[in-house]
Amino acid sequence: MRTAYSVETVRAAERELMARLPEGALMQRAAAGLAAACADLLGRVYGRRVVLLVGSGDNGGDALYAGARLARRGAGVTAVLLAPGRTHPGGLAALLRAGGTSASPDAAEPLVRRADLVVDGIVGIGGKGGLRPDAARLAELAHASRAAVVAVDLPSGVEADTGEVLGAAVRADLTVTFGTHKPGLLVDPGRGYAGSVRLVDIGLDLPEPADLEALQHADVAALLPLPGAESDKYRRGVLGIAAGSARYPGAAVLAVSGALRGGAGAVRYVGPAADAVIARFPETLVSDKGPSKAGRVQAWVVGPGAGDDASAVAEVLDADVPVLVDADGLRLAGREAVRARTAPTLMTPHAGEAAALLGVPREAVETARLASARELAGLYGATVLLKGATTLVADPTGGAVRVNATGTAWLATAGSGDVLSGLAGSLLAAGLRAIDAGSVAAYLHGLAGRFAADGAPAGAHDVAAAIPEAWRDVHD
Repeated sequence: MRTAYSVETVRAAERELMARLPEGALMQRAAAGLAAACADLLGRVYGRRVVLLVGSGDNGGDALYAGARLARRGAGVTAVLLAPGRTHPGGLAALLRAGGTSASPDAAEPLVRRADLVVDGIVGIGGKGGLRPDAARLAELAHASRAAVVAVDLPSGVEADTGEVLGAAVRADLTVTFGTHKPGLLVDPGRGYAGSVRLVDIGLDLPEPADLEALQHADVAALLPLPGAESDKYRRGVLGIAAGSARYPGAAVLAVSGALRGGAGAVRYVGPAADAVIARFPETLVSDKGPSKAGRVQAWVVGPGAGDDASAVAEVLDADVPVLVDADGLRLAGREAVRARTAPTLMTPHAGEAAALLGVPREAVETARLASARELAGLYGATVLLKGATTLVADPTGGAVRVNATGTAWLATAGSGDVLSGLAGSLLAAGLRAIDAGSVAAYLHGLAGRFAADGAPAGAHDVAAAIPEAWRDVHD
């Protein structure tokens, strides 16, 4: 599992480690890893032009020491110093001894334009409030150049703890981060500025739990429910789905497709789209008596395409089983009704729906996704899966937020969220905790989207059909 920690936690771990090491040893470890990553990216170091964008903190010191290592291997290295009087003295001296040079920001444009590699050491993980104008200009020069851009620990201008980007920021091809991932490397919009991320182990002793967790194949494989020799449809989990309407019958069909492909032993459907559901999935058990009289289920999904059917939402919320609330159900489910539930609740809004529930503009959620997911989980006392390019799953009791990035932009298509709801609901019915059901479903859904699209447009029904392939890929 990939983990990420807050700046405060990282700083405390660094202080503890530095107290046990010779002075400067920790920075040398970071610089060695950074230089190795830069060399790998360049392929050939000798004769290459490298420009270091150097701020006043330890982040600039890492860049300078790494630049010295590259200079000793024959690269032409120039450090552009944003604050000459506050530049790391040891790092600058090491660079100059190795044959590197320094320059002022006024001289940066031709240097960056001719560079093969630009190293962003402007601001470290403690940077707040966006870049100052002189630093923003350097970030823009780097982005406009033909050079590969490597960020030191975190792209300058990205908030380390939240992923927020307030104004200009460095857009890196590669970010070399030290000790652990930072939340801003995994959460949008910051993730989009980081490029590929390479983690350099510098020996930090970090506590549990982390602030963020990102599941990998092995984690998902360990959580996925597999039928045993004694399994029957009830042991595998029966999922109830209250979804669809005369206007949106396809939402019901897609939610059922996600549930069946997600391993549900049986699906009970309640709603006005029964004919459409049966026509596509004859194995579905349908009922016209309402959720409370539909029969035995281990979990419910309510809301996709439901229109204004508040009574079905209320009946499902009264059930003493795990419930997933999506789409129209989010609008119709009262906060106090959700908070009063004793069984787990999983809410799956996109940014617009989350904004409506929080009473803020959509942009406020999109620029502060991590804080929004945590706030919404706390307000409703529910696990919240905030959909997006990086999906976040936050538990109401706190602890690590799960972050998922397996998706593809092709998943931004009508009905994709309905498939996700059915998939996550099937995992709830199989007995997974809400945070596990949400994060595993997001992971499989993202993989299925990649397989279905394969570089071309795909519909939501294609995504559902690719879920078994994603499941098999995780277990291979």
